[in-house]
Amino acid sequence: MTPCPICQSIRHLAFNSSVLNKYDVDYFYCDECGFLQTESPYWLEEAYENPIADADTGLLMRNFTIAKQLSVLLFFCFDKNGKYLDMAGGYGTLTRMMRDIGFDFYWDDPYCANILAKHFGRTDTKDTFDGITAFEVLEHIHNPLQFIRDNLSSTGANTLVFSTELFEKSPPSPEDWWYYIFPIGQHISFYQLRTLKTIAKILGMNFRSYSGIHIFSDQPLPSPWMYNLMLGCLSNQLSRVPKIVLTSKTSTDSNMIINKFNKILH
Repeated sequence: MTPCPICQSIRHLAFNSSVLNKYDVDYFYCDECGFLQTESPYWLEEAYENPIADADTGLLMRNFTIAKQLSVLLFFCFDKNGKYLDMAGGYGTLTRMMRDIGFDFYWDDPYCANILAKHFGRTDTKDTFDGITAFEVLEHIHNPLQFIRDNLSSTGANTLVFSTELFEKSPPSPEDWWYYIFPIGQHISFYQLRTLKTIAKILGMNFRSYSGIHIFSDQPLPSPWMYNLMLGCLSNQLSRVPKIVLTSKTSTDSNMIINKFNKILH
């Protein structure tokens, strides 16, 4: 049995379940850091024939919520004028929303078409990034520690803001946690709070977590109670500030794209 990819401890079999309604898959648990993941995911190519699952009906609602919380974090805790990259950005929904608010956001996703943030992909800029985001991504990654290291290094970023659902204590029974999503087959890694704290310690980064939104950063972070307030009861009020202070990029982006096409035509 391979050791835990995060802390290298010995793992044990937690349970077995049917994935994609056809594959008999083992799930292994690390008692040391609390990380749970599948065996080597040989079925992923089939699972990603449709990169964004038809059953993900919460996609737009989730992005609206994330854009509000993320705008608060970036405006009040980081460089509001910095450059940011949304990893595994899907159709470009979040990138477009953040640019509409006024943040300099870009898109990257090797498995999905950029529909809503065209001309603002990773390859459209040559600069490094101040931070990266990865919402609903780490549950899809079989070696999350390496994924985080590689992407922070390749982008020059010192901050990762991400989301993933957490479990507590021992792994939930297969029938007791919706987040496994066995019929879809794309979720292969599962975390609890102490797993993320272990990753932060290994990376030597500061860490905060509240309500499914987590941060690893080399920069100082707000105190836990302030972080909770910003993403909790004050989120709605604080999210209005970036929209007032920053200048939306909606019109300037459109003009830039039109000018680009005009240059091509002439």
